[in-house]
Amino acid sequence: MGIPFNQMARIGVYILKNEIRGTKRYPLVLMLEPLFRCNLACAGCGKIDYPAPILNQRLSVDDCLGAADECPAPVVVVAGGEPLLHRELSQIVEGLLARGKFVTICTNALLLEKKLGQYKPHKNFNWSVHLDGDEAMHDKSVCQAGVYEKAVSAIRVTKAAGFRVNINCTLFNDVQPEKVARFLDTMRPLGVDGITISPGYAYERAPDQQHFLNRRSTKTLFREILKRGRNGRNWNFFQSGLFLDFLAGNQTYHCTPWGNPTRTVFGWQKPCYLLGEGYAKTFRELMDTTDWDTYGTGNYEKCADCMVHSGFEATAVKDAVRHPLKLLAITLKGVRTNGPMAPEIPLDRQRSAEYVFSRHVEQKLEEIRTSKSNAEISTDAAE
Repeated sequence: MGIPFNQMARIGVYILKNEIRGTKRYPLVLMLEPLFRCNLACAGCGKIDYPAPILNQRLSVDDCLGAADECPAPVVVVAGGEPLLHRELSQIVEGLLARGKFVTICTNALLLEKKLGQYKPHKNFNWSVHLDGDEAMHDKSVCQAGVYEKAVSAIRVTKAAGFRVNINCTLFNDVQPEKVARFLDTMRPLGVDGITISPGYAYERAPDQQHFLNRRSTKTLFREILKRGRNGRNWNFFQSGLFLDFLAGNQTYHCTPWGNPTRTVFGWQKPCYLLGEGYAKTFRELMDTTDWDTYGTGNYEKCADCMVHSGFEATAVKDAVRHPLKLLAITLKGVRTNGPMAPEIPLDRQRSAEYVFSRHVEQKLEEIRTSKSNAEISTDAAE
């Protein structure tokens, strides 16, 4: 696996302590989004569909470090938007590492070579470069030519500077398993330390709604990909083997939305990284007031086809700690890519989707207008 031993050990001990204490819900990864603005406009992304006043918002260094102090998760993934657009990102990373967190920055790498000098290699620090396949696949996914070439160049430079570098690969229903497998084969000679792979989530605001995978097609796709790499053993994945086993249809998992709590410019996002259906002011409020049982596959229409790592990786990791022999079998033999699939979660009792995006946007815009107006009043009074 592409996960460093010290990280696996720390997370394992953290999980065991919470299990022994009988903690019902606890986070594994803090998803930190210090801004929504991006320098790409990918057709499958719904993260940047906000008015300019919201895209101009930034979490401060204190906001970000305060979120890490509130949330006991041992891992922090800094995403966005494009986090390298945040001028104080290097200070945020330094503060997180000083707190003993494992830190990953997710980036499209367009600014990575330019900004790399602001960072120092650290055993607990990873770059995760977005690559959705080979040059043709990736440039199509991000809707801009030349991005793959720049990302690969940035990976080489970053590895040469002594950093750990992973890739984050999101797949849609138009990919060819053979091409994905060949792409994954190219990552080892490139020097990539680990691979995170996941089906895309059907963001309701994404411009392209035609290429998201449903659950059955996800399982079939991943079986076809993994069997081309000795059932996944050819590649160093930066994720649990049991999550890959789930993607291949061999595990019936419910998602763990509190496993990856998300802090954005709106606040703590309910219920998860993928769905913004409400916001809390504090991490404790998020955990205590979210109606967790109303979300997830089988409970909510928007979750019906989701098999994304941000929802299910925590489930798989906890399963691995509770049942280490299951993980050992996959490590030795690889993921099973034939035979019957595990039972699917029934959808007949799921509640209908609610569409609340516009309401939250209007509330945030009003908050920004009020804050700006108050600042102007304070300035006038001081003069």
